[in-house]
Amino acid sequence: MSASSLYAAIDLGSNSFHMLVVREVAGTLQTLARIKRKVRLAAGLYGDNRLSSDAIQRGWQCLRLFAEHLQDIPPSQVRVVATATLRLATNAAEFLGPASAILGCPVQVISGEEEARLIYQGVAHTTGGSDERLVVDIGGGSTELVVGRGAQALELFSLEMGCVTWLERYFNDRSLTRENFERAEQAARE
Repeated sequence: MSASSLYAAIDLGSNSFHMLVVREVAGTLQTLARIKRKVRLAAGLYGDNRLSSDAIQRGWQCLRLFAEHLQDIPPSQVRVVATATLRLATNAAEFLGPASAILGCPVQVISGEEEARLIYQGVAHTTGGSDERLVVDIGGGSTELVVGRGAQALELFSLEMGCVTWLERYFNDRSLTRENFERAEQAARE
């Protein structure tokens, strides 16, 4: 298998880390590996927006697993993106330097708008068609909304509200009380 025909994409999300490894054959992509691990990086984000050492360790442990699948892939054919939690974390550099070293390639912290664009590209590619559509992605640390037509994203929005961050911020006692819902609803309106 020619290394130049191998590609990998890694998404360091706020709740889960995902890796996709593909091989290009005659203009088509064959999936060789698809790995998802629930890392819950956002659950380790303290009130001062610092990542806990436990969350950092969980992330690195997952990346060591991913690195085993990257050995035959040139770094120029690997794209690693990090999303909401690493955009927000004041100590993101503590995670990112070692993360790049573990993977052997750079980790790019992308903007919410770029995250929304990439989400839309993936949906448009897999569903096809030229209709207008609304794509909503509720992640662990943010929610992206994209309006587009066919393969073209027209309006991109990224909101700093995700299922993990909202749980930790407004339901950290794990109680579905009226008070907790009211606080979460008020924050969403703001």
